[in-house]
Amino acid sequence: MAEKNSYTVPGLTSEKGARVAEILQDRLNAYNDLHLTLKHIHWNVVGPNFISVHEMLDPQVEAVRGFADDVAERIATLGSSAKGTPGTIVSERSWDDYSIGRATAIEHLGALDLVYTGVIETTRKNIEEVGEIDPITEDMLIGQSAQLELFHWFVRAHLENSGGQLSTASATSEVEAAIQAG
Repeated sequence: MAEKNSYTVPGLTSEKGARVAEILQDRLNAYNDLHLTLKHIHWNVVGPNFISVHEMLDPQVEAVRGFADDVAERIATLGSSAKGTPGTIVSERSWDDYSIGRATAIEHLGALDLVYTGVIETTRKNIEEVGEIDPITEDMLIGQSAQLELFHWFVRAHLENSGGQLSTASATSEVEAAIQAG
């Protein structure tokens, strides 16, 4: 729900600033959830590729935490209040909680492929909507999306065969993607 701002950045109406903040709150929820999911995978990955995946994830965690901070600060700049509590993530998210526990590196990467797909697809939709209202926020989300797409490629490189097909191409859930990848 958009909150009534008493001010926003120059050049935007309070209503438009509140709408952009509402969109950014969804990204804040997604980024907070994503960095926790990445850390969960980092702690629960096992198998022959353990160390490479374990070490690949930490820079992703830090970058996504930075995205969350940037988004929260943009929400405040727009005159709204960023909500960063666990309860907010759970009550406002439109996705299910990550469902894979201790598993092999390839199984986690299969599931993570779907996680990144969801985050990136939604971020791209948000870029399109905020681009009509606020080019500053659009620019921030474009930069974040570029990094997310790079991280997604790192994940997918483990799931791709020499013919360019992804082992998770037909998966519709994290569990299915983990099974297909494994």
